[in-house]
Amino acid sequence: MPSKVFINLPVKNLATSIEFFQNLGFSFNPQFTNEKGGCMVVSDNIFVMLLTDTYFKTFIETEVCDAQQSTEVLIALDAASPDEVKQFVSKAESLGGRIYKEAQDHGFMYQHSFADLDGHKWEIAFVDINQFPQS
Repeated sequence: MPSKVFINLPVKNLATSIEFFQNLGFSFNPQFTNEKGGCMVVSDNIFVMLLTDTYFKTFIETEVCDAQQSTEVLIALDAASPDEVKQFVSKAESLGGRIYKEAQDHGFMYQHSFADLDGHKWEIAFVDINQFPQS
């Protein structure tokens, strides 16, 4: 059974993308980071591979999706509190990310969304499992 998740995303400018995510607080594994891609560490078992468009293309037989025009994936990450969600998204916006959807408060879940420099969509959410509606 798989034990790690690697999300691969094409980026236009690798150095700029790495800087954006480092400024958001993510680290990069230098062992798997070079001029073709950067291995962003989300957690001990979750990684985002930021790959240059050219290198990303070597793994597929179709065209690379322009995430500024189409949505190919929605990446959702958890947060420890609604305030952490707000701070994270605010910081992403201050670094050049784009808010594409307003924050939503569902009572048991608070979420907000932004697009990174390449248009990839990220959702940050706090879920209070004790408030989750019972069916």
